Amino acid sequence: MTSEYQIRVLPQVAANEQNLKAWLADEYGFDVRTCLAVRILKRSIDARQRTIFVNLKVRVYINEQPADDAYQHVEYGDVSDRPQVIVVGAGPGGLFAALRLIELGLRPVVLERGKNVHDRKRDLAEISRTQQVDAESNYCFGEGGAGAYSDGKLYTRSKKRGNIDKILNVFCQHGASTAILADAHPHIGTDRLPKVIENMRNTIIRCGGEVHFQTKMTGLILDGDRVIGCMADKEYRGPVILATGHSARDVYRYLADAKIEIEAKGIAVGVRLEHPSQLIDQIQYHSRQGRGKYLPAAEYSFVTQVDGRGVYSFCMCPGGFVIPAATDKEQIVVNGMSPANRGTAWSNSGMVVETRPEDVEGDDVLRVMRFQEQLERMCWQQGNMKQTAPSQRMADFVNNRLSYDLPKSSYAPGLISSPLHFWLPPMIGHRLQEGFKTFGRQAHGFLTNEAVLIAVETRTSSPVRILRDATTLQHVRLRGLFPCGEGAGYAGGIVSAGVDGERCAEMCAAYLSTSTKSE
Repeated sequence: MTSEYQIRVLPQVAANEQNLKAWLADEYGFDVRTCLAVRILKRSIDARQRTIFVNLKVRVYINEQPADDAYQHVEYGDVSDRPQVIVVGAGPGGLFAALRLIELGLRPVVLERGKNVHDRKRDLAEISRTQQVDAESNYCFGEGGAGAYSDGKLYTRSKKRGNIDKILNVFCQHGASTAILADAHPHIGTDRLPKVIENMRNTIIRCGGEVHFQTKMTGLILDGDRVIGCMADKEYRGPVILATGHSARDVYRYLADAKIEIEAKGIAVGVRLEHPSQLIDQIQYHSRQGRGKYLPAAEYSFVTQVDGRGVYSFCMCPGGFVIPAATDKEQIVVNGMSPANRGTAWSNSGMVVETRPEDVEGDDVLRVMRFQEQLERMCWQQGNMKQTAPSQRMADFVNNRLSYDLPKSSYAPGLISSPLHFWLPPMIGHRLQEGFKTFGRQAHGFLTNEAVLIAVETRTSSPVRILRDATTLQHVRLRGLFPCGEGAGYAGGIVSAGVDGERCAEMCAAYLSTSTKSE
């Protein structure tokens, strides 16, 4: 017999199955010896009051063992002799597009400009060791895209765009913990996600698809207003799912020069804000002891409005690191990540200001991208023309004071004290200052000189939208071209990019079916 219950328990009860069985038996009046298993279906933490509770939806198995159905399995068949589709980019949009193509009986050929997920690691280590960035292998370019080494957070608000549960189940099928199916804010972890991504690639190859690394798309192959392939190291023929990620600026320049319809898109710009994780735990859990034995590293989320623009936390990484995410020389860009255990001494998040196209001077379609580039180069100059990041203590920034020293930080290339309040554009710097004052009032102790601002965070989303039809997901003019995911301006994170990848694959299959019938 199985029964499901919605329960609210103390963290020590939720910490292990034996405690949970005992609590359930006492609460619902059954013999604990007959409870053979408890499966957690949903889990969230309620930290609004001083007493912290864990909300759970559980399935209790009385006198029976649970079936081996922790996740829904997808069957991937052999597509080696089926029509091929070119997928540009092996980030979440491209990988999920490729896997969905296989489900639909099509053969994906994935072109990735960077290296495979393991070879990337050596190039990432070189950034901190030599202060040099490989323009084709870095925290943004390579197998897995920007998400592979930036946390693996799977929370999304894009509930209406597609089957989010399907994305999570596919991750589980390829090695992610089934805990991501239950957690309110699911997270794989930077240390575990690369293996999951590698398993996804192996599925594509095993089924007859292809994955080519260090293969950069240089142009589309057109037949009138129809895309019939793309150029890289050679010609690759087939309709194209364009899933480049948000940092492929050469692709945006190519599209603009080729008069392929794109438009400027708003982004968010700011800094990485890093606190001691113990301090965030103390604030969020209302306790000097912090998280204690049974709670995870605490998360936070802040949002306010300053002068008509949103100011908010973004990509919060409890127990994580700040990382150098530039994609070329003479840039400093920062991002955040966390290992699966979220066990470091620091917690960080992007603290960013909404920036709309009309906030940026000019009228060309690449002006928001140029604004990003300008900020990143300015940051590099302030950082002594290396990857040492310009930084300032939080309270000093709010009070327009130079920081004469800086706290210890997780940012491996190093920090250099800099007057961010002086050189950040006022539309960013002033709004951040006012936003921090608001957040400090909302969470006592948050606005502190124990925290440090690390500049600059600019790669929150694509600065360009590649225009596509809302129904067919094809480019508004070019048939056979499917702009996809975060790089095309239609997603904002791993899960939403994966969902968009699946949708583009489905529309591409419909396009091929229609084209075959018309021929």
